[in-house]
Amino acid sequence: MPESPISNTAFLLWSAAARYGERPAIVERGATVTYAELRNHAAAIATALRSAGVAPRDRVAVWLERGWEAAAAYFGALAAGAVVVVINETLRPRQVEHILSHSGAGHLVTTPDLLARQPRALSTRARVLDVSAMAATGSFDQMAGCGSHPAQLVYTSGSTGLPKGVVVSHANLRAVSDAVVSYLSLVSDDRIASLLPFSFVYGIGQLLCAVGSGAALVVERSALPQQMVETVRQENVTVLAAVPPLWTRLLRMPSFADGPLPSLRVTTNAGGHLPRGVVQAVRRAQPGSRLFLMYGLTEAIRCTYLPPEELDRRPNSIGRAIPGGEIRVLRDDGSEAAPGEVGELVYRGPTVTLGYWNDPELTARVFRSDAQGRRAVFSGDLVRRDEEGFLYFVGRRDRVIKTMGYRVGPDEIASVLYESGQVVDAVVLGEPDPERGERIVAHVVLTADGSLDRLRAYCGTELPRHLQPARLVIRDVLPLLPTGKHDMQALRV
Repeated sequence: MPESPISNTAFLLWSAAARYGERPAIVERGATVTYAELRNHAAAIATALRSAGVAPRDRVAVWLERGWEAAAAYFGALAAGAVVVVINETLRPRQVEHILSHSGAGHLVTTPDLLARQPRALSTRARVLDVSAMAATGSFDQMAGCGSHPAQLVYTSGSTGLPKGVVVSHANLRAVSDAVVSYLSLVSDDRIASLLPFSFVYGIGQLLCAVGSGAALVVERSALPQQMVETVRQENVTVLAAVPPLWTRLLRMPSFADGPLPSLRVTTNAGGHLPRGVVQAVRRAQPGSRLFLMYGLTEAIRCTYLPPEELDRRPNSIGRAIPGGEIRVLRDDGSEAAPGEVGELVYRGPTVTLGYWNDPELTARVFRSDAQGRRAVFSGDLVRRDEEGFLYFVGRRDRVIKTMGYRVGPDEIASVLYESGQVVDAVVLGEPDPERGERIVAHVVLTADGSLDRLRAYCGTELPRHLQPARLVIRDVLPLLPTGKHDMQALRV
C-alpha cells in the first residue's frame, strides 16, 4: 500500500480496496466489479501509462463511456502521477481536439469502438492508448503527487464559448469527498446512482464519494428517464443525485412521481437552482428520502448545502457553507452586504481550486485575496443572505437582466413559472430591447394540460410588471449540454 495516505487521490481507492476488497465498487448492467478488482485494474493502467512514458504532472486524457473502465482509468492515471482530463463521452471530435490541444495532453486513453463511432477521424498529437489492450490486473504502489499538486483539469461546459480548464488539486478532491460523505452520512452499505458524466464535477463527485465511503456506485448510462428509474428500483439505490432538468424529466415518469422507491434515502440537487415547485414535487414523489439542495461552481466544486430539516422553512435557499468553508456576500465596493441585500458570493475553503489552466489573467480576476488576505474565489454569482445566515441564489452576474431600470434574476422568474403548474421546464433569458434595455423572454415546455393563457394570467397575478416575461416561447423540449444543464447559448440562437 502507498506510504502517504494524504498525498494522491488514488489512495482513496487503494484504501477502500484494503478495507472492502470483495464488496461491490461498481455495478453496471448487471455486472459487478469489486473494490479489489477495480484497484487491480487501476494499478495495471498506472503501470501501462508509466511504460508509455507518462511522467508525474503530464496530462492524460480519459475518453471512455462512464463505467468501471472509466473509473479504473481515472484512478490509474492519478496513481501514475498524471493530471487527469476526463472528456465527456458524448462530445464530438471538434470539442475533443480542443480539449486535448488546450490541456496539452500527451496521451489519450480510449477504445477503438468509441473512436469508430465518431463522424470523422480524430486529429490529435496525443498518443492514443487502447484501454482494452492494457492488462486487466496488476500492482502499483509508487504514487506520485502531493495534496497541493494538480490532479485533474475539469473543462467547463462551454455554453458561452470554448470551454476553460479548471485546475483541481488532490487536496481539493479529498476535501470535497470528505465533506459530502460527512453531511450526507454516506456509509459502505449505500448504493449511489451514477447518472451524470464523470467529466462534470458533480458526476465525478458520486464516484469519489462512493470510493470514500466504501459504497457501491450503480451506473446507468441510458438517457431515458424511465430506464433510470427502473435501474434505481432494481438495484436498490439509496442515494440519487440529479441536476434540475433531469429532476423535471424524472417527475414526468409515473414510476417516479407516483411510485416511491423503497430503498431511496438521500436525494441531492446541484448544477442549478431547483425551483420551489420542483422541490415540493420531488419530496411528494419520494417521501422516504431526504433531499439536500447544494450549490457549487467548477472553480470551487462544492460550496453550500441546505439540510433537509430546513426545506419547509427555506425551500428556495441554497443553505450555508459546507464544513470547512466560509462564505461572504460582498457589494461592488468590496464591503459586506447587509441581510436581504444582493451581493456577490465569495467563497474560501479547502475546495477552492488552483485556477484556470494556462490563463493567469482570468485566474487573477476570479481567484484573489479577500479583505483578510485569504485566497478566495469570486464566483460572479449574486446571492442574498437572511438574518440567520442562509443564502438565496439570485442569478449569475453575467446573466442578470437589466430591464426598466431593475436588475432581475432569471431564476426568480423561473420559480414562479414552475409554481404556476403549467410548465415542466423553463429557462428565462434577456434579449436587447431599445426601450427597456432588455426584455425578459421565457422559454417553456408546457405540461400535458398546460395553457399559455393560464400561464400568462398567473404571471400577471404573481409578478410585478418589471418581472413579467415580455415573450413566452413554447418549446417541445429545452436543449441540454452534455452535463445535463440547460444550453443557454442554443436558446439564444
